Amino acid sequence: MNSIEEKPIKQASYLDALLPITVLICLLGAAVYLFGDSSSSGPNQIALLFATFTAALIGLKNGYTWKKLEQAMIEGITLSLGAILILLMVGALIGTWLLSGTVPTLIYYGLQIINPSWFYAASCLICGIVAMSIGSSWTTAATIGVALLGVATGLGLEQVVTAGAVISGAYFGDKLSPLSETTNLAPAVAGANLFDHIQHMLWTTVPSFVIALIIFIFMGFNATASSEAGRIDEIVLILEQNFNIGIEMLVPLIVLLVLAIRKMPAFPAISIGAVLGAVWAMLFQTELITSQIDLSQGELVGYFKLVWTTFFDGFTIITGDEKMDSLLSGGGMSGMLTTTWLIMTALMFGAIMEKTGLLDMFVKSILKVAKSTGSLITATIATCIGTNVIAADQYIAIVVPGRMFKEEYKKRGLQPVNLSRTLEDGGTITSPLIPWNTCGAYMQSVLLINPFDYALYAFFNLINPLLAIVYAYLGVKVLRIKPKQAINE
Repeated sequence: MNSIEEKPIKQASYLDALLPITVLICLLGAAVYLFGDSSSSGPNQIALLFATFTAALIGLKNGYTWKKLEQAMIEGITLSLGAILILLMVGALIGTWLLSGTVPTLIYYGLQIINPSWFYAASCLICGIVAMSIGSSWTTAATIGVALLGVATGLGLEQVVTAGAVISGAYFGDKLSPLSETTNLAPAVAGANLFDHIQHMLWTTVPSFVIALIIFIFMGFNATASSEAGRIDEIVLILEQNFNIGIEMLVPLIVLLVLAIRKMPAFPAISIGAVLGAVWAMLFQTELITSQIDLSQGELVGYFKLVWTTFFDGFTIITGDEKMDSLLSGGGMSGMLTTTWLIMTALMFGAIMEKTGLLDMFVKSILKVAKSTGSLITATIATCIGTNVIAADQYIAIVVPGRMFKEEYKKRGLQPVNLSRTLEDGGTITSPLIPWNTCGAYMQSVLLINPFDYALYAFFNLINPLLAIVYAYLGVKVLRIKPKQAINE
């Protein structure tokens, strides 16, 4: 066994690096072709597993032992456990907030307040403000985002455009929030100060967001919104008939936002929000619960059983209106299991690719052609996007390129904030646009829209990396290390 452990590791070739990627791309393409929108419900996971096995076989060929490869996969999955815990609890939260009337109340007031002409822009701006306040694009999408999709249904507006607006706003706010994990991770990897990093990001982030808002405003004014007063009245009536609607129903949301702003970790904060939703349901939705429970075991047992079921299997309602039934039903931890499976297989693949040095092969080849500052920053963004596609996780897409390019930026006299900003412009922003990425999988499970569909309308996420590249080639806000800084470093 020791002789096997000590076998020299052979350096991977370009063919080695390309083979797993080719297998993955071919199988993912086949999955989309054969299974369409349901490709993330199993086919993509199988594609990722076969690509993982391909990378593992190459690793074995190059001298890695199965024990080392298996350990890398386990460590890769371990990276996702925090996200999986949050994901499962978000499922519970959506279920209890539907039952409690929190989400229906948001939809109810949204239909009466938001005008169809500026709905897309308002959705983007609202999500941006909330995400900046709490530092979480995930929580913003699961709460405000879900409600805004409901409002879009009522106004007869496009769901995919609304999802794009939600994603744009959520990632704008997340990116600039000092409470966000990625906003803290990027400067830590690059060796920059947090607030210098945020200040430097403003130059690419704010203009990108303004352009996105202008596009959403234009789309809103030109949208063929079926602002049928009759249909909106129908939806409002359905909500009033089935739920107790009132400002007090928003207390679970307010509590969650306050906990997030006070920097409580996401998992306990969302757990409290889910439990509070269940309590609110029992206090304010007694008629709804009574109409749903099985009284054969007694009313109290029926109450308890329904609320318990909502945590793990979500909430289902039959109103007589098929679209409203779909809108007002969902959630539950079980609904997140497919996404959990996708995240685990994606991170297994990413971990094997990094462990066997196959990712590093791409970066080495990139640096050979990245001669200018503009091409270096462009290469960094491309690497972040590629890592998001290959390793399927935004944290890996920040850490791995950050480690690989840090010394190169320093050699070329570029301040660390250039790298930290670029890691976010390429890594954080593009993660929700890839269906098998942890962020893309999460957004699909919450918004119930395939990332391939909403990606075309996530204008902020599309514009930001492009604007960063333009800035790089024009030399706009590309900061150089001053002589004193160079001596200190």
